[in-house]
Order: sequence, then C-alpha cells, then structure tokens
Amino acid sequence: MNFTAKDVAELRAKTNAGMMDCKKALVECDGDFDKAITWLREKGIAAAAKKQSRIASEGIVTSYIHMGGKIGVLVEINCETDFVAKTDAFQEIGHDVALQIAASAPKYVRIEDVPVEELEREKEILRNQALNEGKPAQIIEKMVEGRVKKFYQDVCLLEQPFVKNPDLTIQSYINEKILQIGEKISIRRFARFEMGEGLEKRNDNLAEEVEKQMKGIK
Repeated sequence: MNFTAKDVAELRAKTNAGMMDCKKALVECDGDFDKAITWLREKGIAAAAKKQSRIASEGIVTSYIHMGGKIGVLVEINCETDFVAKTDAFQEIGHDVALQIAASAPKYVRIEDVPVEELEREKEILRNQALNEGKPAQIIEKMVEGRVKKFYQDVCLLEQPFVKNPDLTIQSYINEKILQIGEKISIRRFARFEMGEGLEKRNDNLAEEVEKQMKGIK
C-alpha cells in the first residue's frame, strides 16, 4: 500500500468524498494523490460529495414491512426540495434504503456515528483475536485496520454492500442518485424493529415436540 491513513483523510477533506471511496481511489491510483482526485471526479463521486454541503431539509419518512410483519423499518431521507421528495424516483430511494436496513440490520447511518467507546472495544477484541491466532506483533495493527473495515460494513448503513447490487455500497448508490436527481440526498436516521427481539424465546425440544405430535395422531 503506497499511502497512509493521513493521505486518505487529506483526500477526503479535499473532495468531501467518503472515507472508503477515498481509500479505494488511492488503491486504484497506486497512492497518487492527484490521480485519485481525478478518479473520484470521473466516477462522479466528488461531484456528488460536493452537493453534500448543501442544506437538505425536505424529504420523506418511509416504511418497509418484511416477512409478513416480522421485521419493520422506518427511515427518514432528506433532499433539498419538496418537489423532489414527492417524485417516484425519490420514493424508490426510500424503499431501497428501508429494504437494505431490513435485510442487513445496521446499527448506525455512518462511520462518524459509531461511539468511540464501542470502536475502541471492538479494536481491543480484534487485537486479542490476532494475538490468539499467533500473529506477529508488527502486523497486528494492520490486521486490526482491515478487520475494522469489516466491522464498519456490518454496523454502518452507508458502508454496507447494497443488497440489490453488491458491487455498490449504499454510499455509492446514494452518490449515483444524487447525480441523477441533482440534489443533496441524506439518510438522517432510521429505526428497525424485529418481532420478538429481546424477548425470552420458548425453547422446546424438537424431538419431544415431534413425539407428542405422533402420539396425538395415534
């Protein structure tokens, strides 16, 4: 890898693109900073990120119910104008994002939303895992960095692969829609409900249950 975390941060500051997009740009361009900026512009990522500095106070709250009422999602998605909020295209974005939340169960919208305490706790677990695997001390931090990326993909909505097209992250999907619609699009917040979550479940022995049913038949 011909770049550092500082390079990723500087590229992000310069383009407003997401952290993972900046990292990918530097990977694709062998660490060349100027080429990475061009790569982001060619992909439309930088242009979409630029719109993120605008104010988006309109939008919708939409819902999605899955598996016959077993999983439900509410999500607020913002845009710049009420006109866009009422379009079929924007409604479709809301449906896609709600579907993603139902399917992948993220905890947070973006990386910045992850509490520092939770991140540090996760890093400590990952370090201990690497130590228990007998990995050399000098590569453990690099391993932790790679595994933290997977952690972000698990818990952060914008970092997750899009269930309808795993070649895109949700952030990349939103960037594409920003370019199509021409307005800032922002996922503000969501709530996901899974029926029975947190409740004590009945844990009957399957063999005993089958035996009872068979006796009933006789």
